[in-house]
Amino acid sequence: MKIGLDIMGGDFAPEATVLGAIAAFKVLDPHQKLVLIGDKDQALAIIEKQDFNPDNFEFVHTTQVVGMGESPTKAITQKPDSSISVGFKLLKEKKIDSFSSAGNTGAMLVGAMFSVKTIPGVIRPAISTVVPKLKKGYGIMLDVGANADCKPDTLLQFGVLGSLFAENILGINNPKVGLVNIGEEEEKGNLLMQATHPLMKESNMFNFVGNVEGRDLFNEKADVIVCDGFTGNVMLKLAETFYELTKRKGFKDEFFERFNYEQYGGSPILGVNAPIIIGHGISNPEAIKNMILLSRSMITTRLVDKITSAFK
Repeated sequence: MKIGLDIMGGDFAPEATVLGAIAAFKVLDPHQKLVLIGDKDQALAIIEKQDFNPDNFEFVHTTQVVGMGESPTKAITQKPDSSISVGFKLLKEKKIDSFSSAGNTGAMLVGAMFSVKTIPGVIRPAISTVVPKLKKGYGIMLDVGANADCKPDTLLQFGVLGSLFAENILGINNPKVGLVNIGEEEEKGNLLMQATHPLMKESNMFNFVGNVEGRDLFNEKADVIVCDGFTGNVMLKLAETFYELTKRKGFKDEFFERFNYEQYGGSPILGVNAPIIIGHGISNPEAIKNMILLSRSMITTRLVDKITSAFK
């Protein structure tokens, strides 16, 4: 197994990414190799300060970096030796088994679409996020930003993608899938939700429990929360604010502590032909470590193969 990591992506790269890689190495199995993609000289300088053996990693040296504010498409095409571009090239050539980065989100999404491409049958890939539940455990919400506008059949597929992730990565048996709406009744919502509900209700590809409201995000009504990327992104940013507010107010609570993005590592892109994870731009070493461990879980559970089988 070879886990690819962009060490130049993120606000605190390469220090945070390299330190995260060192932390992840200590819990990975011997056959699980980390491939660090980026400026090797900078990485070696950081590793030397940690008195760590650089031979524990594989390095792929690159000379360019995609900035956080750059145009995704231009960056991918005009910077072929950037850490993100090279990472996707390695992934496409199957020289690594997964690729993750805390860098430019748009570039990661464009790179995924143009390199490993979408799984046959999947209309649009989705960006997902883990959601803490009030009593215990976690759920998943998708989409949270890749698709601001969706059609009913796209949302139906998000239910399939989310259900498979919840079952295989979160360990939830027969996960409950809910559709975000402004009311529980079937006839509620805009035209998109009114058209999507019957499709989900008639589907036998997942366990549909009906409409859910914003207040149901953290309770046990649904394990998989399905919505368009516009709605999902607003809900995600609002949820992240809860955690920041509790910190500012000095309020400590186990539930709100589980909002901390560091615990989840990143957001998987579901529906593409390889495990790809987008990390938070402000990722610290702990977040990078957990992003790597999530990559490992997606590889070991063969999640992509299971999604591929579901869409045949």
